Amino acid sequence: MMRSYVSPYKGYLAGSVVLNIFSAVFNIFSFAVMVPLLNILFKVDNTVYSFIPWGSEGIGLKDLVVNNAYYYVSQFSAQYGVLKTLMVLAGIMIFFTLLKTCCYFGSNAVMIPISTGIVKQLRCRIYNKILSLPIGFFSEERKGDIIARISGDVSEVENSIVASLSMLIKDPILIVLYFGFLTWLSPEMMIFTIVFAPAFVWIMGMIGKQLKRTSLEAQSLWSDVMSQVDETLGGLRVVKAFNAEKSMSRRFENVADRMRRKLARVSTRQATAHPVSEFLGTTMIVIVFCVGGAMIVSGKSFFGRNFMDASQFISFLIILYSVIEPIKELSRATYGIPKGMASMERINKILEADNPIKDPASPLPLDGFTDSIRFNSVGFSYEGGKTVLKDVSVEIPCGKMIAIVGESGAGKSTLVDLIPRFWDVCEGSVTIDGKDIRDVAVKDLRALIGNVNQEPILFNDTIFNNIAFGVEGATMEQVQAAAKIANAHDFIMEKEEGYQTNIGDRGAKLSGGQRQRLSIARAILKNPPILILDEATASLDTESERAVQDALDRLMSTRTTIAIAHRLSTIRHADEIVVMHEGRIVESGRHEELIAKGGYYKRLNDMQAL
Repeated sequence: MMRSYVSPYKGYLAGSVVLNIFSAVFNIFSFAVMVPLLNILFKVDNTVYSFIPWGSEGIGLKDLVVNNAYYYVSQFSAQYGVLKTLMVLAGIMIFFTLLKTCCYFGSNAVMIPISTGIVKQLRCRIYNKILSLPIGFFSEERKGDIIARISGDVSEVENSIVASLSMLIKDPILIVLYFGFLTWLSPEMMIFTIVFAPAFVWIMGMIGKQLKRTSLEAQSLWSDVMSQVDETLGGLRVVKAFNAEKSMSRRFENVADRMRRKLARVSTRQATAHPVSEFLGTTMIVIVFCVGGAMIVSGKSFFGRNFMDASQFISFLIILYSVIEPIKELSRATYGIPKGMASMERINKILEADNPIKDPASPLPLDGFTDSIRFNSVGFSYEGGKTVLKDVSVEIPCGKMIAIVGESGAGKSTLVDLIPRFWDVCEGSVTIDGKDIRDVAVKDLRALIGNVNQEPILFNDTIFNNIAFGVEGATMEQVQAAAKIANAHDFIMEKEEGYQTNIGDRGAKLSGGQRQRLSIARAILKNPPILILDEATASLDTESERAVQDALDRLMSTRTTIAIAHRLSTIRHADEIVVMHEGRIVESGRHEELIAKGGYYKRLNDMQAL
């Protein structure tokens, strides 16, 4: 999964590999300079070296390199003195160290675009997936849980997997080159050293074996925390009205405490990584030191050959100690990755979610609406739920106003949600101008439809941007014209910043009637041939309802309208009223006809009259 996110940055990865190789090589050179430095300081080596021509037969590369290096150092020392030789060697060591640090910085710098790019790409992919998923997906998921995945889970991936990329590139290179150089220095000592490396990795792997499962549980609890915060913010008015602050506080504290205990287990397991690796590394150094010390005292290796001198052995130990750090970092990376993989599992639940609302392979053209919308023996039920619509057949002619009424739960909203394909029918079909809506592109279908809902959906943005939402290139003149038709222009101009006024979260700075009129202005600007009104005036007071209803009348006058209504007074003049009961159409006709029938509609009308 992560490979698809990393692949666009192959060039950066290659650059990081090259720079890390140079960093390791320069570091080895700086260590190699220490051998003649130690020999000169402690006068360990009194051998007189003579130059051996490069490529001489019968002499190994290692012996040739060491001999000629010592020859040049001894010649320089004889000519310029020991002190100057020390200074030159120290300068060479500093130079190689400078090159090493520059390469090390460069290798980390080229990883920054990778890590930041992967995190941005991951968040954008989640967000775009959220936009593409059907409404049904979110009826099964808590909003706080989704927010936790795009925030906390992505941050966990960033802190574990993405942050480990640098270590996964750098540390194997350092380990291979350092071990290669140590083997070149003393194959015998490396035999003892390599014995401990697999044990080192195995023990660290055992410590982190259950980390992924524990981290998954911790991230689930983080979702619970975010969900409760979201619920509290959304229902703060109710919480305060019922004096439920203490109850909500206890509920939140319980969730937070469960999360604290789970995170404590994760952190404790992580905290063992450093001391355990420190102990194992020191143990390895001590064992190697004892074995090497025994060889130096005897003057022979365990294989009967001459062993390295003391200065070479000290350099061996220094490089060996240096290789412990990348091993520890690599173990931390492999230890931290399971924690990030737990978060990736939760992220993938969104990214890999199936979207049943798909475009056909060859969609039919749908350029306008001229005839009618038909429901043909439609049946529908939510996944795992009872049947909501049963054998519904109705025709909505172009240019007419059709009202849908019935008690709560009768299936009114579900019926109209089938038109823009928020859901797909389980039985039968819905057609526009004779074309099954499943055979046309979703984008073309929804371009024909405008919505005004009972609860206006507004964004924390300016009035202008809320009205122009979804309409590319809308001008101020067009927005103002739409606002005037919606009876919104006057109250907008009363604002200090006019159309550039920010309306707050979900339009909190406006009254209910003002929010609804902005929603109507948005629909007017889109100018769709089909308009769906879902109880657009149900939650308004009488004065606001009058202003909104006037705006709705202007909006409905030139288009096909499907209106869901509880207040029967608002749909008396509809061309047809469809009465629903328990998922079926039980009556249909004009207001006067339905009253005359004395059936279900008349009972609803009489109840409201009371």
